Amino acid sequence: MAEKQGKLIIVSAPSGSGKSTIIGKLMQHDDLRLAFSISCTSRAPRGTERDGVEYFFLSEEEFRRRIQADEFLEYEEVYPGRFYGTLKAQVEQLSAEGHTVVFDVDVKGGINIKRHYGERALSIFIQPPSIEELRRRLEARGTDSAEVIATRLEKAAYELTFASQFDRVLVNDDLEQAHREAYDMVSSFLKDE
Repeated sequence: MAEKQGKLIIVSAPSGSGKSTIIGKLMQHDDLRLAFSISCTSRAPRGTERDGVEYFFLSEEEFRRRIQADEFLEYEEVYPGRFYGTLKAQVEQLSAEGHTVVFDVDVKGGINIKRHYGERALSIFIQPPSIEELRRRLEARGTDSAEVIATRLEKAAYELTFASQFDRVLVNDDLEQAHREAYDMVSSFLKDE
C-alpha cells in the first residue's frame, strides 16, 4: 500500500533564509508533480493572505480542539496562543492521490515529520550564509521591528544547531544557485524508487 503513496519533501529553515521563495520556485516545476501542504495557524491573516491558500486560519480555540482530537501530524505553539501545525488528513489525502507533498515547516516540525515518515521523506534544511546576512535580509524586508528581528535572530541561531538532523543542508548564498541545488536534490530523491 505504501508504494502507491507519494513521497514527501520537508523544507525547514530559520526565518529569512529564503525557504518560502525556494519552495515557490520548486512548485513551478511541473515535472516534479508537487503538492503543497497548507499549514494551519491560529494567527490572523496578513495582507492578502487567504484561508486555504497560504494557511488554514483557525481560532486558538479551534486549534486546541484539533490538538485534543489528535488531528495534527505536527504542531507547535511558536508564541503564546500562536500555533502552527500540519493536519494529518490533508497530507494523507494528497499522498494517497500519488502527489509528492511539500512541507514548509519550522525546524522542530520538520524533524517530527521526518521521524514519522522515515525514508519516504527527504528533509532539507536551508540556512543563510551567516547570521549577519540573515540580519541584513530581515531588516531589508521592512516588516518587523528591531525587537522582533532580534528575537528572530536568537531563534535562528538556536535552529541552526539542528541542521545536522536533516538529510541535506543547503546554504542559500545565491538564490538561483540554491534553487538549482534544491531542484537537483528533489529530482534525484524522486527518481530513487
